[in-house]
Amino acid sequence: MRVGLTYDLRDEYLAMGYGQEETAEFDRISTIEALEGSLRRLGHETDRIGHVRSLAARLVAGDRWDLVFNIAEGLAGIGREAQVPALLDVYGIPYTFSDPLVMSLTLHKGMTKRVLRDGGIPTPAFAEVSTPRDLDKLDLPFPLFAKPVA
Repeated sequence: MRVGLTYDLRDEYLAMGYGQEETAEFDRISTIEALEGSLRRLGHETDRIGHVRSLAARLVAGDRWDLVFNIAEGLAGIGREAQVPALLDVYGIPYTFSDPLVMSLTLHKGMTKRVLRDGGIPTPAFAEVSTPRDLDKLDLPFPLFAKPVA
């Protein structure tokens, strides 16, 4: 099977001028080499694709894969992790892990908690804080966890 690998290499983005914090979730080359080695040991042919822009260019050029192993994080937007799966869906190419809806939903912590709660799954109380004034309206028990929404 021909397996493409999509990912975001931290060193590539740092070389393009992005900062340490912006690239904190991106992968090291050793991670890609380890994935590729495992897939090859299982008898698969691998092809390093890289980030979503590389994927787009390769698709337009006519490249195709039997499966894409997707660990791309994306760089911008609430749907950044959904970009690779969405593009692969357009071309009908199967991929590992979640579809664009799940990737976008789970990146937004508040929406994820609403969906879980509305589905009857117990989840602790939460609040989204967009402005400092929102803090005055909070009525949550301590201890609290504070997380960015995405």
